[in-house]
Amino acid sequence: MNLLDRYVIRAVLGGVAIILVVLLTLGAMFLFAGQQDDIGQGTYTAVDALWFVLLNVPQQVYELMPIAVLIGALLGLGQLARGSELTVMRAAGLSVWRIAGSVAMAGVLLMALAVVCGEFLAPPLQALASQQKALAKFSNISFASRGGAWVRDGNLLINVMEQSGNAEFGGMRIFELTPDHTLQSVASATTANVQPDGSWKLSNYSRTRFGGDVIEADKESSRVFETKVGGDFLELTVTAPRQLATTVLWNLMQHLRENGLDTAPQEFAFWSRIARTVAIVFAALLAVPFVFGSLRSAGSGSRTLVGVLIGMTFFLVQRMLESGALVFDASPVVLAWTPTALLATAAVVFIARTR
Repeated sequence: MNLLDRYVIRAVLGGVAIILVVLLTLGAMFLFAGQQDDIGQGTYTAVDALWFVLLNVPQQVYELMPIAVLIGALLGLGQLARGSELTVMRAAGLSVWRIAGSVAMAGVLLMALAVVCGEFLAPPLQALASQQKALAKFSNISFASRGGAWVRDGNLLINVMEQSGNAEFGGMRIFELTPDHTLQSVASATTANVQPDGSWKLSNYSRTRFGGDVIEADKESSRVFETKVGGDFLELTVTAPRQLATTVLWNLMQHLRENGLDTAPQEFAFWSRIARTVAIVFAALLAVPFVFGSLRSAGSGSRTLVGVLIGMTFFLVQRMLESGALVFDASPVVLAWTPTALLATAAVVFIARTR
């Protein structure tokens, strides 16, 4: 890495830092505004809502990084173009691909930052935020380190495992107590789905009843379970697949496969996390042909607009394909990698055509 590499990398990182601060501020404001309906429930206060927002910042960094990199790289390289630094580099014999290599180095550094936030910081901090919010809003809930969430509903103790899909949870255990607090029955299900009417549909349901010297056991392929504990309540205690770390998603997929269950949501979330991380490098590279082309002498507002349009398109395509992976019988791997593949193709083709 020579002096020119460091100069380009510093320009890109500076632009991305500015854009990331702006996007995080806006995202935090929207997230805090979304907490207003919950403030006042139980002991949940505005300070708790602010703390909830701060704990979610690493996840926002991870999700916003591709857009921030694209816009920030456009701004950083645009400043070099307007100051004729890029023209001097070209006159000194550096090719567009050589300059793109320097930009790719900056992209790799930002990708490493995204991995740290998305894999190591965001999952535990988001879990902590959800747990603290649930504890503040509800008084009848507790958590086990690896046993999911526990909640009491009358004479029932309900243990719900982590969320494995939209309104779907990885398992449920139900402990029924008698009025004198002795164990009356134990039931379990491999999956639990929230129904539109608020009830639960349990699959592979089995129950053991204790009655003096007699123990009765019964099994059902599916069972409807009525309780006051709904999916909206348990959303505070579990994590959606796209928010799980890559290693956790991999282990969850293995567990679901071993039990013959559908893994499409988890597979899409797994490959989408990898693809979105790789997309950071190509988002930075896509800025190169623009600063050498029609946006060479344009202002920062024009570059920002172009970056926002491309970034929003990438985001919307990714969300649309996520819905397709869940609704249609399509390959989660192909759908997850499609936005990144389109971004990479556009970056390589445009750079190759740049003179």
